[in-house]
Amino acid sequence: MTKKRRMFDIDLPEDDTPAPEVKSIGEGLRRGPMATAIGENAESLRRRQEAESAIRAENDALAHEFVRLKKLGLVVDMIPLEQVQASKLIRDRSRRLDGDLADLKASIRAVGLSNPIRVEQVGEGRYELVQGWRRLSAYRELLEETGDEAYARIPAGLMAKGETLDSLYRRMVDENMVRKDISFAEMAQLARAYAEDEATGCRDLDEAVNRLFATANPQKRSYVRRFAFLMATLEKVLAHPEAIPRALGLTLANRMEAEAGAVSVLARMLGPGTRTAEEEVAVLRRFAEGEVAVAKVAAPRAADLRGKTVLRMPTAAGEVKCTAAAGKVELRLDRDFSTLDRRRLEEAVKAFFAALD
Repeated sequence: MTKKRRMFDIDLPEDDTPAPEVKSIGEGLRRGPMATAIGENAESLRRRQEAESAIRAENDALAHEFVRLKKLGLVVDMIPLEQVQASKLIRDRSRRLDGDLADLKASIRAVGLSNPIRVEQVGEGRYELVQGWRRLSAYRELLEETGDEAYARIPAGLMAKGETLDSLYRRMVDENMVRKDISFAEMAQLARAYAEDEATGCRDLDEAVNRLFATANPQKRSYVRRFAFLMATLEKVLAHPEAIPRALGLTLANRMEAEAGAVSVLARMLGPGTRTAEEEVAVLRRFAEGEVAVAKVAAPRAADLRGKTVLRMPTAAGEVKCTAAAGKVELRLDRDFSTLDRRRLEEAVKAFFAALD
């Protein structure tokens, strides 16, 4: 018997019936553990990279600021005294250690050091003093007198390496110039030290004065030059050159330059032995005021009383310094005369002596 196949009616949707909506992850459907972990990891990594980038940018900015402040000498550290040396710059080593340090030491004891010294690092654990000789000396004395370790280290501004020697000398001079009690003898000694320092390449005292005291007025530079002459002439017999007043120093320099034998007479008047600054100045005043006649001791001829003549004359090419002495005439001008034509130079020399005759 044949079985009949049963038929079912199936209703198919029409073509315009919308498809069922599929919801994406995060829109009501739950994410799996793996997807959640990956998302959280990615977010954490992004945040860490942003933080590291911000830290690097901040470190770069701080490094640039540190270098800038160091160049200005505004980075201060506590430096052990034994690591600070003072040999690169030739200073005025006065026999009285650049003045009495009692007031400075009392101030350091009371309120500390308000103005740090300045140093330049010259090696591992070694620093060269640029500014602050008296402050460094005061700290050394305080440590020796008290034994207090608080004075074993001194506040120091760290300067960047690479400054020229001229720049370091100028810094030292500028620091001294603001002192109200600095003497012309000390300024002259600084100029002499600069001219004697082989590393500066300057052998002329006038040039040294002009370089170091470029900001001073011409009259002040002239005074410094006169004191430099005075100290170079009497350095073996003067014990307290810093105590010589300006007017007295100029009078002494003029008399020693004008009168032969003046130096030997003054050396005899000062004589050997220990004396105070007041006693030395009193002797110098007696000589300057003419209480001792040089002619009676040296007995020079009238024609020889003036050892040399020094002139400074303004010209179209600049100021000319002329030094005239027995058998010598020297002209100094900031100009390279080696570039002149030989014939022109010969004609100029002939005209010079023709004018003298």
